Amino acid sequence: MYTLLSGAYRHYFQKDEYCILILGLDDAGKTTFLEQTKTKFNQEYRGMPLNKITTTVGLNIGKVTTQGVKLMFWDLGGQEELQSLWDKYFSDCHGVIFIVDSADPDRLLESKRAFDQVLSFSTLDSAPLLILGNKQDISGCLPILEIKHAFHDCSNRIGSRDCMIRPCSGLTGAGVTEGIEWMAKCVKLNPFRPPRRDKR
Repeated sequence: MYTLLSGAYRHYFQKDEYCILILGLDDAGKTTFLEQTKTKFNQEYRGMPLNKITTTVGLNIGKVTTQGVKLMFWDLGGQEELQSLWDKYFSDCHGVIFIVDSADPDRLLESKRAFDQVLSFSTLDSAPLLILGNKQDISGCLPILEIKHAFHDCSNRIGSRDCMIRPCSGLTGAGVTEGIEWMAKCVKLNPFRPPRRDKR
């Protein structure tokens, strides 16, 4: 009887939880993207004004529920001196969202180098990758095809894992929902990185 009740409790009250890293250079719009995500997926959430967000030093955390699972986001600071800490989170994460600032073409290659460094860690093998060309609302930004071209030679290191490059705007919210739902679907279907159990 206990086993039956315990199983029913887990089924109804515990959700699978997946940890998603949000990476990218400083000022790429990672925290704005996270705030927009929390606003879109949590109806009661009243976050900070997007125009008041400052550079992250350390870590921002957010949690949303979609498609029957919980996604916990770890938004890590993107300054060069903080990038050396990213790998401390790789073995515990289930997916990576890498934010590219499409409105800053001068830093595209720097962003690509940071992404290459991320791919060099075997602890991220099999984790789905979502590359977002952020700030697509800004006039003169890099088109998503140009970002795809710049990141094209990563394909051999990406391997057979799920990977997508999409446009978005953390400020207006365009493309945010689609990106999060794509990531949720990928982590749920990935047999190589099982979920954590969330008891709430």
